[in-house]
Amino acid sequence: MGSEDERTIFSRRFLLKALLTGITIAPLAVFLPVEAEAQNARGRPNRPPPRPRPERRPPPRRGSVWVPGYWEWSHRRRDYVWVPGRWIPARPGFRYRQPRWTNRNGSWFFIEGGWVR
Repeated sequence: MGSEDERTIFSRRFLLKALLTGITIAPLAVFLPVEAEAQNARGRPNRPPPRPRPERRPPPRRGSVWVPGYWEWSHRRRDYVWVPGRWIPARPGFRYRQPRWTNRNGSWFFIEGGWVR
């Protein structure tokens, strides 16, 4: 009778460990392939950013330039994050070049906006 109780306890422990392992690993199996496809080995996105979101441009402000919203890559999220548009102070004698994404050899690179003469 003692050996039968030991087998029952062993099988219950084994079953509990197997269930806990499955519960822990199953969610990871769902998310890991998606995250691996989102960026390459260097942490750069290997898919283009989504289309820009439509934004309502506020009324003009004297001495300011409108920078429309854009997608930024989040290494923590391993996905694109929307940065809303905003007004920035104008610089006399300069023009503002909008931020943009470019593809180089299968990796997407972000080129920040900035002032050019």
